[in-house]
Amino acid sequence: MAKEKILIIDFGSQYNQLIARKVREFNVFCEIVPSTIDIRSIDKDETKGIILSGGPASVCAKGSPTCNSRILSLGIPVIGICYGMQLMTKILGGEVARSRSREYGRAALTVTNHKHLFKNIPRESVTWMSHGDKVKRMPKGFKRIAFSKNTPIAAFADFNKKLYGVQFHPEVAHTKFGKVILKNFLKDICRAKSEWSMRSFAKDTVSEIRKAAGNKRVILGLSGGVDSSVAAVLINKAIGRRLVCIFVDNGLLRKAEARRVREIFLKTFKINLKCVDASKEFLNALSGVTDPEQKRKIIGKTFIRVFDREAKRIGSVDFLAQGTLYPDLIESRSAFGGPSATIKTHHNVGGLPKKMNLKLIEPLKYLFKDEVRKVGKELGIPEEVLGRHPFPGPGLAVRIIGEVTKERCDILREVDDRFISTIRKEGLYDKIWQAFAVLLPIKSVGVMGDERTYENVVALRAVTSVDGMTADWAKIPHEILGKISNRIINEVKGVNRVAYDISSKPPATIEWE
Repeated sequence: MAKEKILIIDFGSQYNQLIARKVREFNVFCEIVPSTIDIRSIDKDETKGIILSGGPASVCAKGSPTCNSRILSLGIPVIGICYGMQLMTKILGGEVARSRSREYGRAALTVTNHKHLFKNIPRESVTWMSHGDKVKRMPKGFKRIAFSKNTPIAAFADFNKKLYGVQFHPEVAHTKFGKVILKNFLKDICRAKSEWSMRSFAKDTVSEIRKAAGNKRVILGLSGGVDSSVAAVLINKAIGRRLVCIFVDNGLLRKAEARRVREIFLKTFKINLKCVDASKEFLNALSGVTDPEQKRKIIGKTFIRVFDREAKRIGSVDFLAQGTLYPDLIESRSAFGGPSATIKTHHNVGGLPKKMNLKLIEPLKYLFKDEVRKVGKELGIPEEVLGRHPFPGPGLAVRIIGEVTKERCDILREVDDRFISTIRKEGLYDKIWQAFAVLLPIKSVGVMGDERTYENVVALRAVTSVDGMTADWAKIPHEILGKISNRIINEVKGVNRVAYDISSKPPATIEWE
C-alpha cells in the first residue's frame, strides 16, 4: 500500500467514488472514510490532504452529518466540496443560509484569485453546481476566490492554513477545468507524490500477503472472472502451493464456465485448484426466494458454509481470500458506516456471517475494476481473462427476476451465450463494458409456426463505462440487435420475446438486482 494518501471524508455524495478515481488518476492513493472517523486514526505524516465530500443534506438542518472539528486544525491541507465547503464554514464560525436561487447543472464561474487552487484556470469557465444552500459569511481569515451568478462566494481560501472550499464539483466532467483544480490541490498544495501505481501495488501486496499468511494455507473462491483470477495469481505469487483455489459450481454460472476454469487455471497457471459441485445446495437454499437482497445474503452464507466445509476437508487452513473490490465496500456502505444510503450489498461483503471460522484476505479491496485489470497485466495474465465483462458474485441469481430454479438458470445460460457470442462475432464485445441477459418474471403470447406460444421474456442489457460507477446504454446497431433476437427466439426453447434495456446509471444500476 502506498505510504502517502489523501483522505476523502464521506458525507453521502453520489460522486465519492468519482472523486477517488480522479485522485488516483494522478497516481496518488486515496481512501474514502466515514465522517465519524476517529481523529486519532489520521496519521499526519501519511495523510497529505483531506477532501470533505459533498452530500445530499443541508448543514442548516438538525442532525446533518458533521465531523470532528479538529480535522481542520491538524495542519493538513483540506478542500471542502459543496456540502464540505458549507460544513467547513459552519465549523469555523461562518454562516450558511438557504439560497433563494438554487443552482443545479452548468454554471459560469468567475475566478478572482489565481493563486494555488486556481493556478492556470481562466477567469471565466464552466462548472457543475448542485446545491440549495450557500455561504453567506466566510469564516475569519478566509478570502473569496471565485463567484457565480447565483453564488457570491463560490470558492474561498485561507491561504495560511491551506483550507479551501468550492461550491461546485471539480470531479465531474462538466466542470471544464476540474482536473486542473484537483491537480493543483494534490500536487501544489498537498505536495503529494505520484507513488501509487499498479506495479508498486502488486509488489507491495505480494509482500503483505506473504507476511499476513506466514506459513499458513489460504483458500480462495475462483470463479474465473477478472477479480478472482487476479486475486488468485497475486496470492499464488506470494505463497505458491499454500494457496488452494476452490472453484464452486453453484449452479448460477455462465455456460461451460466450469470447463473453462479448469482448462485455464490448471493448465495455464498451474494453480492448486479443487473443483466442487455445490449447485444443488445453492439452488435448494434459494428455493422460493424472490427478494434480491435475500438472494445475495443466502448465496453469501452458502458460499461461506461450503468453504468452511471444504477447508476442513483440505486440512489446516486459516485464511479465506476474496476478490472484493473498493466499489463493493463503498456501495455496501456497511463497511464504513457512513451517511450514504446502501445501494445494494455484495456477496463478498454483506453476505459474511458475524462469526466465521476463517480469517479474510482481500488483496483487491482498495482497487477499482480498471485498476484490477492493470494489476493483472503486471502479473502477466492474458487478455482472454482480463478482458472479460464483469460477472456478479451471486451469478445468474441476480439476473433472474423472481425465483431461481435450475430450469430458469438453464434458459438464461443459453440466452446469454447467444447474446455474447453474437457481439463477439460482430466485433462489439471489447467496446462494451458489460453485456448480459435478464430473465423476467413474466410470459408473453407469441406465434411459432401455426401454433400459439406462451413463453418467457428476456431483456438484454449492454452498457459502456470506464469503471462501472456511471454507465450509459450501449448503442448496438438495430440490425445486430435483430440478429441477437432472432438467434435467441429460434434457438432457445422457452423464450418468445426479447427486449433491450436503454437505461443509464444513474438512475438505474447496471445489474437489475
